[in-house]
Amino acid sequence: MPRPADHRALPAGPQDSPAPPVRPKRGLLRLGGALAAVTAVALLAPPTAGAAPAVRGASASAVVRPVAPTAADEKAVRDYWTPARMAGVLSEPPSDRPPADGPDGAAWRGSAALSASVGRLFYTDRDGEDSSCTATLVAAANRSTVVTAAHCALGHDLLGENPRWHTNQLFAPGYRDARTPYGAFAVRLASVHPEWVKSGESSAYDQAFLALGRSAAGLRAADAAGSVQRLGHDLPGDRPVRQFGYPRAAAYKEEHRGRPEFTGKRLAHCRGTAGEFLGWGDAPRREDQWGVRCDMGGGSSGGPRMAGFDASTGRGTVVGVNSMGAYMDASGRHCESSAAGCHRHLVGPRFTARVTHPLFAAVQNS
Repeated sequence: MPRPADHRALPAGPQDSPAPPVRPKRGLLRLGGALAAVTAVALLAPPTAGAAPAVRGASASAVVRPVAPTAADEKAVRDYWTPARMAGVLSEPPSDRPPADGPDGAAWRGSAALSASVGRLFYTDRDGEDSSCTATLVAAANRSTVVTAAHCALGHDLLGENPRWHTNQLFAPGYRDARTPYGAFAVRLASVHPEWVKSGESSAYDQAFLALGRSAAGLRAADAAGSVQRLGHDLPGDRPVRQFGYPRAAAYKEEHRGRPEFTGKRLAHCRGTAGEFLGWGDAPRREDQWGVRCDMGGGSSGGPRMAGFDASTGRGTVVGVNSMGAYMDASGRHCESSAAGCHRHLVGPRFTARVTHPLFAAVQNS
């Protein structure tokens, strides 16, 4: 998205890759704002006003943040997110355009097992604006863990500095048309990597795991939804994948604008063989960012990139998450959106045992 303020304004056309040297990557998919066994875990008490605490120890593998640590806190978050407030999160205006499904964007109409495991992640951002991302239920000991992008839990300013935790975080699996068929679950704990706390430009670390509370009916999320996905580490990035999300805008395709699956109301997906993004500038820079051509814009952040996906069963292996939009050519280099052979991709980090597993382990038993 080329304008640095893209996370504060709805897309008006092709946008995703800012011109170097300014690269406000993590804000690229966010539409909130005004229109706007662990090696070492730092367990941090909630600081005031959402300010991110200093990382305790350079060797720490995960920073764990209590978000809604008590039952009263969980209820307050659930009460905050009324159906009207959920429906009021910023998105493009609806339209009556017919479906324009293709590999670069379509409504998910397949197995309910998939849609039950993926949901909208609502939160109030660092600027006090209600917003949303996407998250996925994964198999975990506590049956209450989701994976998402780190910037969906802890945001930075446009320079990737001054981190602040989001508040009022709530996961709604299977969200559709302002309904939460499996209940809604406040986030109790968030686990992010210390490198993400230090800088919002740390692309490989834009991944987070969240431990959820119970629903108002007292159910754990996996039990209520009846579906979870498995995690995969260190798998080859260049595989056929599906990427899912709840975008609140289309990034470039006019035919998608205003459709329910591009205004946050319904689940969307893209499919193809993932390519690696080599970054901006003249020198290739491998940051292990992978993704397919995709029109999903803000709100799709944190959605799963799944390999080995079986559309009939709705099951696959989550090998990464959506992090940012990037225009790239066949070689993986950044390109101008109007250039021949230049296409917009939705990319994100590839999960690894080194980075991903400690984040997961820090919360899956909580």
